[in-house]
Amino acid sequence: MAGLRAKDRALLTVERLRGIYPAVSELAHDNPFQMLIATILSAQTTDRSVNSVTPRLFAAYPNAAALAHADPAAVESMIKPTGFFHVKAKSIVACARALVEHFRGTVPDRIEELVTLPGVGRKTANVVLGVAFGIPGFAVDTHVTRLTRRLGLTKSSDPVKIESEVTRMVPPEEWTALGLRLILHGRRVCLARAPRCPECVMNDFCPSSTIRRRARVKQVTGRAG
Repeated sequence: MAGLRAKDRALLTVERLRGIYPAVSELAHDNPFQMLIATILSAQTTDRSVNSVTPRLFAAYPNAAALAHADPAAVESMIKPTGFFHVKAKSIVACARALVEHFRGTVPDRIEELVTLPGVGRKTANVVLGVAFGIPGFAVDTHVTRLTRRLGLTKSSDPVKIESEVTRMVPPEEWTALGLRLILHGRRVCLARAPRCPECVMNDFCPSSTIRRRARVKQVTGRAG
């Protein structure tokens, strides 16, 4: 695997992650509105935590109009397990109001419009586009930033530049799945402080893999002896 181009590593990453994360998104949803709200709630928490609160939340507030008129305290109580519930409740209620006021309660399917909604950045917008509408979008968060740099797919820490560089190497139909799978892999294996390289399916070609570094050191030491 030595000497692989960044594009080769990107395509191998697509292939390897597809094998261990078959589901593109683990957020439970029935429509674009639910996907949008669930994605906002998923910040700094697990999809499992979000899925534990959204059935009750969507039963009480099934659409943007209902959520727009919700009592913030009641929403906070429902979403508390996801963490940062004060900020998240404020964001999703404000987002619902904006949907009603500017988009007739319908979630827009253009990134330029999605990012105007409270609580929605480019990452969230790309997730919603890809999962809810089937429109290719590469979501870049802290996990994706870390993994794409470790994999040598980019040297940048700017999300927009990372998105541009990676999407030039990967077919559009893989953008959404790759971004979401990188997020899952970053949460479970390629951790920020202590990456689990021995468990990683990409340790044979990742430039940052401790497995590869140890092999190189052993090879050099053996030659020197």
